[in-house]
Amino acid sequence: MAQVSRSPKVYDVCIVGSGAAGGTAAKILTEGGLSVVMLEAGPALDPSEDFKEHVWPYELPHRGAGVGGHALEPENSLENEFIAPTGAWSIEGEPYSSAPGSTFRWYRSRIVGGRTNHWGRIALRFAPVDFRAKTRDGLGDDWPITYDDLAPYYDKVESYIGVFGTKENISSAPDGIFLPPPKPRCNEVLVKRYCDKLGILCIPSRMAIITRALNGRVACHYCGQCDRGCKTASNFSSSQVMIPPAQDTGRLTLITHAMAREVLMGKDGKAEGVSYAKAVMLAASACESARLLLNSKSSQFPDGLANSSGVVGRYLTDSVGSDGGGYFPQMEKVPPHNHDGIGGMHMYVPWWKFDRQNDFPRGYHIELWGGRHMPGVRMFHETCDVVEGYGVGLKQRLRKDYGTYLGFSGRGEMIPNSDTYCEIDPDSVDQWGIPTLRFHFKWSDHEIKLAKDMQETFRSIVEAAGGTYTTKTLTDGPNPYGIADGGVIIHEIGTARMGGDPKTSVLNGYCQAHDVKNLFVTDAAGFVSNPDKNPTLTIMAVSWRASEYLLGEAKKGNL
Repeated sequence: MAQVSRSPKVYDVCIVGSGAAGGTAAKILTEGGLSVVMLEAGPALDPSEDFKEHVWPYELPHRGAGVGGHALEPENSLENEFIAPTGAWSIEGEPYSSAPGSTFRWYRSRIVGGRTNHWGRIALRFAPVDFRAKTRDGLGDDWPITYDDLAPYYDKVESYIGVFGTKENISSAPDGIFLPPPKPRCNEVLVKRYCDKLGILCIPSRMAIITRALNGRVACHYCGQCDRGCKTASNFSSSQVMIPPAQDTGRLTLITHAMAREVLMGKDGKAEGVSYAKAVMLAASACESARLLLNSKSSQFPDGLANSSGVVGRYLTDSVGSDGGGYFPQMEKVPPHNHDGIGGMHMYVPWWKFDRQNDFPRGYHIELWGGRHMPGVRMFHETCDVVEGYGVGLKQRLRKDYGTYLGFSGRGEMIPNSDTYCEIDPDSVDQWGIPTLRFHFKWSDHEIKLAKDMQETFRSIVEAAGGTYTTKTLTDGPNPYGIADGGVIIHEIGTARMGGDPKTSVLNGYCQAHDVKNLFVTDAAGFVSNPDKNPTLTIMAVSWRASEYLLGEAKKGNL
């Protein structure tokens, strides 16, 4: 791992990355007595300076509109200037590419805590069937671990970070250890009414935002600005919840601005890391960890470290995403009131068609949005084709439309395919001379049919309410049924997957490399599949489990 000077100190573990996986590992390993050095490519984080939780638009250079790429239109529209720091679709000096005929977007964050500083905080457990999906439908592969293996670690993560929700006994959405959820907003009450009418499940969401004081953190004060960062740490981020207790042990050395290039191998066939660590843990994100492995070539591993199977970079997937929404006339009559709540949904739709035959495999959940949240740039473009005028007439028109557009975001499972993977680009390096990634990506008919079903469901809810579905999608072309480009949902997983067979997988069930016993990869690279759930809660549970295993192996002298 270049870019960091060698040190005479020998650490027990070197962790690359400070996000969900790295922060969790740092807490467990240091509290377990190990000395840890953590490498973070970006700077330190100061919530009081870096978060814009209660900043007003007039305080910002572009009044909150910002410049650059937007999640759904990365090259052509404005980006929220309020968002927590450093998250970006493009980073100066750090290019990546898509192969001809492919489109893939890679969202990265160079700062302590990484993407946990601005993720949506949706915290969903994988279901038992998600670990055995191939057994059910013959597609993809089963995990080498089961839900029962991971359940105790879901318990530990939820108990520590705080997740609100309700116990519902739904097989596709396992219950957890929950804090009380916030009450639904009026738009969510409205959507639930018509979901109930259609036989669609709609329940309180599960979010990593605390509604009661927990472990020294104060409860959410419902300002509705979670994407800006939270100075009170009421919503979860690794930078505020995992790394501080690791630092309090005195056994964590955090090195910022440390861009890792490769994992160094010793003469004994073990990974040495930068500072001669006894074990190395990659937690830099699925694609960044794959890049590190592929760039770590040696006589022992000419195709990349721990890549005797040849599957590093393979089995890359992202969540299937499609959005839609429409006009709900009932929302015009709602009296003005404080509608903010948390910075995200209070209700959501879990996968509800798990008990029937569908024309696509697996499933999806639906995230709800819209209503009378704080007005912002471009807020009225969904309902108003053209907004002209000034003065009283303009104000009346906007007040009439304010909060009447309610939306839905489907998030579903992609089946791994041989046309989707990442590799080292032979013709490109970043500003440090490190070879960059090139992405190949392709949706299959499975995902297209799933997106079609999403759109049909969104329309059915809007029309059941007597509203007008305004989303227009094409049935062909590069984005049929509104399916988002690969990477846009920011749920990339699977580039160094775990498995029982070293010939077809990179890691064992404890995220330990088959080829190098003191090398672990604890981010989503090890995932075998990503069902209709956001992966972050499972990343933390997997990392917690792997870290306890590593701790045990270290105490036995096996590393």
